[in-house]
Amino acid sequence: MNDIAAAFQPPKKRHRNLAQGLVEAITASIKGGELKPGDKLPTESVIMDMHGVSRTVVREAISHLQAAGLVQTKHGIGTFVLEPPAQPLRISADTVRTIGDVLAILELRISLETEAAWLAASRRSDAQLAAMGEALARIRSGGSVEADVQFHLLIAQATGNRYFVDILTDLGTHIIPRARVNTAHLAHDDPAQYLERVNREHEDIYDAISRKDPEAARAAMRTHLSNSRERLRKAQESIAGAA
Repeated sequence: MNDIAAAFQPPKKRHRNLAQGLVEAITASIKGGELKPGDKLPTESVIMDMHGVSRTVVREAISHLQAAGLVQTKHGIGTFVLEPPAQPLRISADTVRTIGDVLAILELRISLETEAAWLAASRRSDAQLAAMGEALARIRSGGSVEADVQFHLLIAQATGNRYFVDILTDLGTHIIPRARVNTAHLAHDDPAQYLERVNREHEDIYDAISRKDPEAARAAMRTHLSNSRERLRKAQESIAGAA
């Protein structure tokens, strides 16, 4: 018996839902590597004999596998295993582990958020500006990471483009280096002076958006994020030196 035929041997315990049981068996063979991209599945008749099921059950199972993007049927030729679908990008605590990871995210943010600031300065409403001002006040009062995240999300919302919001929301607290590492401490920087510089940078962004000056908003955001990257780079060098 060849490997493909062996992959279709019925499970020891018959599933109450025969079609779902067949889907699970074929899916397991695909994920386990017994069935590889490009392999042709046995004919309906062969699968029916192997699993003791009807043609209707086989066709229902194949339909489910097609909907899941696991196989493709070419009429008159057969059903073939597809390349696994690409996994969506997910940035989480599991994927952001090092300062180098946070530096890479900052590079992404420089490209993304400088344009968001430009659009926000062009499109923001008075209500959105007021919400940014409230978040800025919270940042000034305590340097809260939560308020910092909110400030950046509010700018994304003011673009009127939900995709900016979606991406920054997915990044979550990972968009703020202070949420991952104590940058001031690692860079041997005075915490009060560090927060004062960060606060001034936020104020420059807010002032430009308030004036509806897109170019100044873009420049202020780029300065803020580039400075954040430089502060984090120095922190990384400090760690490397200590090691």
